[in-house]
Amino acid sequence: MNWYLNIINGLILLFVIVMTRHTMLRGRYYLHIFQQSGYKPGEFWQWMIQHWNQRVITPEHVLYNMIIAILLFFLSSAITGSTAIVILTLFGISWFGPFNYYRSEKAKKPLVFTPRMIRLTIPFVLFTILLPALTSYIAFTGNIPFINAQINTDILYSAEIYILTFGWVLGNALVPFLIFPAAMVTKPIENYVHRHFIKLAKQKLDRMSDLTVIAITGSYGKTSTKFMIRDLLNERFSVCATPGSYNTPMGICKVINNDLEAHHQILVLEMGARYEGNIDELCDIAEPDIAVVTNVGIAHLETFGSQDAIARTKSTLVKRTRQNGTAILNADDERVAAMANLRTDLTIVQTGINNGDIRASDIRYNQQGMQFTTTADGTSEIFRTRLLGAHNVQNMLLAIGVAQSLGMRLPTMAMAAARMEPVEHRLELKQQGELTVIDDAFNSNPVGAKNAVDILAQFNSGRRIIITPGMVELGDIQEEKNRSFGRQIGEANLDLVILVGQKQTEPIREGISAAGFSPEKVKTVGSLTEANRLLQDFARSGDIVLYENDLPDSFDE
Repeated sequence: MNWYLNIINGLILLFVIVMTRHTMLRGRYYLHIFQQSGYKPGEFWQWMIQHWNQRVITPEHVLYNMIIAILLFFLSSAITGSTAIVILTLFGISWFGPFNYYRSEKAKKPLVFTPRMIRLTIPFVLFTILLPALTSYIAFTGNIPFINAQINTDILYSAEIYILTFGWVLGNALVPFLIFPAAMVTKPIENYVHRHFIKLAKQKLDRMSDLTVIAITGSYGKTSTKFMIRDLLNERFSVCATPGSYNTPMGICKVINNDLEAHHQILVLEMGARYEGNIDELCDIAEPDIAVVTNVGIAHLETFGSQDAIARTKSTLVKRTRQNGTAILNADDERVAAMANLRTDLTIVQTGINNGDIRASDIRYNQQGMQFTTTADGTSEIFRTRLLGAHNVQNMLLAIGVAQSLGMRLPTMAMAAARMEPVEHRLELKQQGELTVIDDAFNSNPVGAKNAVDILAQFNSGRRIIITPGMVELGDIQEEKNRSFGRQIGEANLDLVILVGQKQTEPIREGISAAGFSPEKVKTVGSLTEANRLLQDFARSGDIVLYENDLPDSFDE
């Protein structure tokens, strides 16, 4: 019988190992989602509601507890304790052994264990292990801590597996909810840290009285425009710019406190906003001498409620620009152009392809990139760049407006533009073997998606292929915008359309069909891996492939 007991004990141990692994991975997953939600409990809760059945309380949790209830209340007299152990451990191992919460092996925005995340993780881990550890202790010892009580030995033998498995599975189910008390515990610490770093950043800026602060906001194109401004100004000035999408108070403070040095003449900041009041919060840290507004779109429409609210928030940057400063505005966007009327003391520079003081014309594409002619103050200059898209022309015009306001000439800017590298995964032009790839994987808005399709349609050196899952996080207008996106794809007359995700891409298929596009040229697959496999079978030398959007890690169909 020793071998039988060893098997039983082995199954229990294996169950605990499997549940420990699954709980750790599940905890890491939810820390990742919480970080992607900007450490905001409200947004995290909304995500949980949207994914309640797929991720929060999963079928495994419900079914496993149903099995426990059936065995305990209906079959306890008919089966032995060892049989219950075999049933419950095997079900637990088979159901909780796999972990496939992430859509792909490589996260689009991986979890970063910043100091804040480390501070959050410590209480979160303590809360997470509390229930499994407590029930394991009771199951294996029969002692109930804190009340100095002990379970009868006979009852314990028949109940220990139920106590053990119920505690682990319930603890696993509670993982996402434990983010909230962990965040509450660390909130006073985070508030202190925020105030401290903001105070240091403001003091440093006060000491650098000759520093010119440039701030960029807008629904789309902030990061691209920021890098263009940085690269143009680097021709003449010593420039410090926030990296990537550092556009929050702590992101800006980190750059000011750690990267800004005495020799820097220009500080370029990106200012993001998900709620009204966010721009004011950022301007309280660093008021700009030059404000740049790229556009007013529908990004974060769920949190703002309306496009007018978005425009009102973006206009705060112009209102908060220092007296007698400069505002560079997108003249092709009516809401942005109207911001010129907010101040009479500012120097207003309007840029645009169709309107404004600085304009672009004769836009052309090839496998080396794009070229266009810029006209400002009666002079013209041809700009050549590896960047793609009419929206990037508009972004470049805004950067040119900034550089011109600081005394730079068009030929100097054109040389700098020719050396610019595309932002990774944002209309990034690159070669992949014998294929030309337009990598627009980090785009997720209707304007950018339309521009990408328009660019692909203008290539004529090979067959044109698009791979896309469509757009998400657009609220009530998501289906409408994806249907419009599908119509744009259909009207572009491409050679192959590969849609990723059956349910998510249904509105895109409807739009493609409405445009009269051949259904034989539309393929739907379940994953990016399948899409790439299909591409390999279809593509040949010289073809152009557009990867348009890669859904966020927090998305599940």
